[in-house]
Amino acid sequence: MLDSGKSRREAFCVHLYWEDFVEGSVADYGPRPITREEIVAFAAEFDPQPMHLDEEAARASMLGGLSASGWHVCALLMRMIVDGFIQDSPSMGSPGVDEVKWLKPVRPGDRLTARAKVIEKHASRTRPEAGFVGFLFEVTNQAGEVVMTLASTLMVARRNSAVPRSAARPSERGDP
Repeated sequence: MLDSGKSRREAFCVHLYWEDFVEGSVADYGPRPITREEIVAFAAEFDPQPMHLDEEAARASMLGGLSASGWHVCALLMRMIVDGFIQDSPSMGSPGVDEVKWLKPVRPGDRLTARAKVIEKHASRTRPEAGFVGFLFEVTNQAGEVVMTLASTLMVARRNSAVPRSAARPSERGDP
């Protein structure tokens, strides 16, 4: 039975604390289809280059056809991993992205999947309530081709330390 005021997701949410991430573990998220309309809309707003906006100009480019901005693919990866595990963990943010590589064009109609591999983890030396988890993310298309890789570190709360109420999500603070 669900408590009133809680969504099904909140009631059955499994939190992944720093201790739960294991070096070498892999998880897949998606697939996420991408449309021509999305590609053009994102490009018009954030990356208005011809290969992302105009099919004729894109055919004449080194990409050989309309393709998503690499930053659009980064945003799609972010959404897949937030939906997949970050929103279910006491994430404390990230110190940044170490590397991103765009390896193949992402085309209208592609179905993208994100693979997250834990490559390392260590406890914070200055924040005992936190640990760092290093990830290598691979985004693949429906053919299994890797279209992008991204290496980044996520800061995650440790299980046996209190997360300050101001840092917790509203559902964790007891807010309605």
